[in-house]
Amino acid sequence: MNADGRRTEDPLELLSAPAEWDLPPGRHLHHKDILMQQIDHDLGHAPAGAPAPAPAPRRRLTRPAILVPLASTVLAGALAVTLAGTGVGHGPAPADRAATGSARAHSASVTLNRIAVAAMASDITPVRDDQFVYVRSLTVSNKGTFEGPVKLGAPHTEEIWTSQDPRPLKTLGWMRESGKDAVMPGETIPIESTDAVPAGIDHPTYRWLSSLPTDPDALLTLLRRDVRLSDGESKEQAVFSLIGDLLSGTLMPPRNTAALYKAAAKIPGVKEIPDAVDVAGRHGIAITREDATSATRDEWIFDKSSLAFLGARGFITHDKQKGITSDTLMGSTAVLRRAVVDRHGEKSAGADS
Repeated sequence: MNADGRRTEDPLELLSAPAEWDLPPGRHLHHKDILMQQIDHDLGHAPAGAPAPAPAPRRRLTRPAILVPLASTVLAGALAVTLAGTGVGHGPAPADRAATGSARAHSASVTLNRIAVAAMASDITPVRDDQFVYVRSLTVSNKGTFEGPVKLGAPHTEEIWTSQDPRPLKTLGWMRESGKDAVMPGETIPIESTDAVPAGIDHPTYRWLSSLPTDPDALLTLLRRDVRLSDGESKEQAVFSLIGDLLSGTLMPPRNTAALYKAAAKIPGVKEIPDAVDVAGRHGIAITREDATSATRDEWIFDKSSLAFLGARGFITHDKQKGITSDTLMGSTAVLRRAVVDRHGEKSAGADS
């Protein structure tokens, strides 16, 4: 049973099922060479005189609201696209999207408001300042070079423990990956920032999230004011991505979750796709937004019955250098479990979502 009250397959079954993993899914876009240079530097093996790659905010599939561990900074910041993805290799053709855009926009608004109502019915126990929010995900990312074609790696597990301490912190949480194509398999790595980060967008504690406006218009105004842009994206896309990160990577009171969904419904360009599949092979309804300025499209996937959040997909919509002329899946994630624990490294009891 997960935080949303949903029960699903054992995670081992998810990992062993055929689940359409041959379809492109993914989440972190990263450059192998830069990654290895960063790891070498962090471990003290950088060549003499070699400059260290600059730390960057971690951006995920939906870009997380926390920063990357310094040893894996490049998982998010080294490349140009934020992703959130799963399943199918290509989305609807541009002509199809244009023909049904208005209807899908209306449908997305209706669906997001239905999802908000469902979120209000969830039962979330308040999280103490001395605890951690634990999120376990199945993810797959691009392993190709920056200049070359997209080559998705193997699905692997990612676990993140986010600190709820509201004080300014340099260690915002902890992360562990396991499975083929994990960056540093089995190691629990601190998620660190160069400077101490107070509770807020980059350090989203339960207490801070519960303090956000529950009026959708006021919330959207606050997010537009505080969000930071990157990779040439528009402010609307940055806000859409931020909302996705908060919804997928944290826990908050139901009223705040509902307000985020209602705020998302007010963002121009948000549309609905009737069927999408996450990296664990689970089909659902997708809410999507395409951004012309950054040539990206993000999707959030929800269970068709319960409307619980399942996962996300991220696409590049065009890239002349790589010869991309239509949607190309770049990353994917499926949230398997969210819980509250007392210590980092600790796993919660109960079933995965």
